[in-house]
Amino acid sequence: MTAPGVEGGVRETPPLAERRLHPVTPLRRAWAPIAVIIGWAVHDPNQAQEQLARLTTATLLIGLAVFVPAAALYGFLTWWFTHFAVTDSELRIRTGLVFRRTAHIRLERIQAVDVTQPLLARVAGVAKLKLDVIGTDKKDELAFLGEDEARALRAELLARAAGFAPETAHEVGEAPSRELLRVPPRVLAVSLVLTGATWGALAAALVVPPLLWLATHSVWTVLATGVPLLGAAGASSAGRFVGEYDWTVGESPDGLRIDHGLLDRTHETVPPGRVQTVRIVEPLLWRRRDWVRVELDVAGSSNSVLVPVAPRAIAESVVARVLPGVTVPPRSALSRPPRRAGRCLPVWWRGYGLAVSEGVFAARHGLLRRSLSLVPHAKVQSVRLAQGPWQRLWRIADVHVDTGANKTVTARLRDAQEAAELLRAQAERSRTGRRDARPDRWMAP
Repeated sequence: MTAPGVEGGVRETPPLAERRLHPVTPLRRAWAPIAVIIGWAVHDPNQAQEQLARLTTATLLIGLAVFVPAAALYGFLTWWFTHFAVTDSELRIRTGLVFRRTAHIRLERIQAVDVTQPLLARVAGVAKLKLDVIGTDKKDELAFLGEDEARALRAELLARAAGFAPETAHEVGEAPSRELLRVPPRVLAVSLVLTGATWGALAAALVVPPLLWLATHSVWTVLATGVPLLGAAGASSAGRFVGEYDWTVGESPDGLRIDHGLLDRTHETVPPGRVQTVRIVEPLLWRRRDWVRVELDVAGSSNSVLVPVAPRAIAESVVARVLPGVTVPPRSALSRPPRRAGRCLPVWWRGYGLAVSEGVFAARHGLLRRSLSLVPHAKVQSVRLAQGPWQRLWRIADVHVDTGANKTVTARLRDAQEAAELLRAQAERSRTGRRDARPDRWMAP
């Protein structure tokens, strides 16, 4: 006798329910052949202009009559042959028109699921789902899904990653969020004006092209240099304003949620337990207003900004939500290197500082643009002491702390005996910190 659904003692596996992307996706994929032609024209503009001059009107119309339907067919076929499905243990994505590719993304290795909406996607009511997976540098993505479908799938993936059963993951829904911080547009604009990089890029864009014209009298040389400089100046001011507009930080059971963007709207998640380093950056012109910028190093994730600008007290309260139990050391708690460190690095040695508490290793560097790096002891992967010949002469050494995000935080120019004691003590603190650290989980089911 066999049980229902069993033949010959082997249980039949139910067919996997695969889904397709949103029907608007072929319009996005159809641009790929056009982008190839544009790239060729930009790479060799002279040859492109010669080829275009040889075309007659009839040849051009015939080419468009063939090329446009071919591009549309390519977009449709790539959409038709793209499927995705969520199983009990993984997200499976099948793509490829000629060469088939299947990505198996283990749910327990998903550490961030971001929803992004470029401007045209917002108009069409669709969204792009991006996944940060442990051990991969490039994000996998599903583009595009309906806006509601993208949010529902994001909630389901986070629930599965948190350990909820497949039959209940659909019922969990998106976790509620409580707003912690919202950056006013006026404050963001003023902060960009008070940033030295903005004025430096603008000055280079205004000064370098005229000097090149006086030296070469070549329009192409001026354009080749001036256009990138203008682009850099725009990216450091207007580009950052557009990208960081209406920056909102909210707290939810699945981590801190970050929403931002004027044209392209982005919804990111800071994975709990995956933050390796927090940096509190204080540009020179921001100090009078007591503003800071908070940046992150997250293992395996590209999310790097937590707060673009905020008063220091508010920023520190947000940092306390990212690093539970950690208090940001006050300026008075940071010890400077000994005065003889000035023999190794004149003037700038005054910008370095160090503070070690029960929960965090804190190192500061920078005299004009100060940056305080906070590394929880549990996130320290290795500790190293480095001492060059000139440093040995003045009994000075550097202590390097390596984190899981392949980044290093350095306490520079410390007394050699202090550095040796710090090396031994930090190794012990890291060992006990990893032993007592909470597991990296999304939510508590």
